[in-house]
Amino acid sequence: MTASQISRLSTPHSLRGLRILVMGLGRFGGGVGVSRWLAAQGAVVTVSDQAPESDLAESVAALTGVPISFHLGGHDAADLDRCDLLVVNPAVDKTRSEFFQLAQRRGIKWTSEMNLFLERCPAAIVGITGSVGKSTTTAMVGAMLEAAARQPDWSRGRVWVGGNIGRSLLFGLSEMSAADVVVLELSSFQLEDAAALRRSPHIAVLTNFRPNHLDRHGTMGAYAAAKRNILAFQRPGDVAVLPSPDRLSGAPFEPADGVRVVCYDRVPAEGLGLRVPGAHNRANAAAALAVADALGVSGDVARRALAGFAGLPHRLEFVREHAGVQYFNDSKTTTPEAAMTALDAFDQPVIMLCGGYDKGIPFDELARRLVERAKAVVCFGASREKIFVALREARRDADVPNLKSVFDFRGGVNLARHLATAGDVVVLSPGCASYDLFKNYEERGEAFRQIVKGWA
Repeated sequence: MTASQISRLSTPHSLRGLRILVMGLGRFGGGVGVSRWLAAQGAVVTVSDQAPESDLAESVAALTGVPISFHLGGHDAADLDRCDLLVVNPAVDKTRSEFFQLAQRRGIKWTSEMNLFLERCPAAIVGITGSVGKSTTTAMVGAMLEAAARQPDWSRGRVWVGGNIGRSLLFGLSEMSAADVVVLELSSFQLEDAAALRRSPHIAVLTNFRPNHLDRHGTMGAYAAAKRNILAFQRPGDVAVLPSPDRLSGAPFEPADGVRVVCYDRVPAEGLGLRVPGAHNRANAAAALAVADALGVSGDVARRALAGFAGLPHRLEFVREHAGVQYFNDSKTTTPEAAMTALDAFDQPVIMLCGGYDKGIPFDELARRLVERAKAVVCFGASREKIFVALREARRDADVPNLKSVFDFRGGVNLARHLATAGDVVVLSPGCASYDLFKNYEERGEAFRQIVKGWA
């Protein structure tokens, strides 16, 4: 991001009367919350999206009755003639968007939903990012803090949980105070923009750093630079919860002077009785425990809350047991690295369902691990042949695993069922995005749920 781009990110506190263009409503409703909030602030709001209204029907319906103009089916340069502020959806690739670049050349100020929130948030912020595990860790921290807030000795105010985990907190701003605690999941896209504010969370958590979103960031260096912003502007007295340096794949994540560093993998996380499986969830729990400790939550309260944590949908979510086989929905797994984490979560023989939209990340290491560990692999979707080729190359003369390739998702799930025997585990852990067959990972996970639950 250039200096001129950064200079155009700051926004006036009052938005009343400003002509604001929201770029990107999104099929998943990513622009709904900010559009509704901007209208409530008295701004004159126009929403623009390249997709036609038929593809955005659900998002448009969510804004019924809100005084907003829609320009859908393509961006119109004329909208920039009447634009005081451009609010960019984090899904927009700003380096490749001709419309955004035109706004830049015209000198139009721009911002994002998260930046609008961060500029105005009066509360202490816990920010959580990472290549995998950030949603679960955010939910774990939220569960512990909400349990602590019910205790008579809680010295802080309300607990708010949101951000990339799916809940916009803009409408909570009017109720927040300096005594409150906000727990935010932050994506690399959000952090890339937030650098302009020169503000990092009071407690910053990095769960891990592995290849992801290279189709957007281009290089691991650019991806690391975006993630590093969660630490870059911390101040003395702030806290950074990080993996040990030897677990960061060579990428430097060095906190500022005076910041207290906690290596979460040195936090005892055994004997927690977690309901969510896998070593990665024990690591998530350790990071969450470090946050709770930094905020003065007693160990007993924190551990009880973790023991009751049932996990999040689409993240190694137990669906059912059928004919002695357990089925898990891990549709949120959209990288090969995360799929390897899911594979390592089980001691039982695993039949893995992999495939989907290819984000440009190599499958070689995942293939080697599947050959070593999986009983069978069913490849589906647009990337099925690429994964299949990687698996055949990794397998060479070995007899396992049993490899199958299908395009049809339902056919793939049914095939996995027939490959499994009592005592096995079938896991949907695609290692890819969902955009080839589904509108998002939630739809993919729900399809898996319905198929598996529909068996007699």
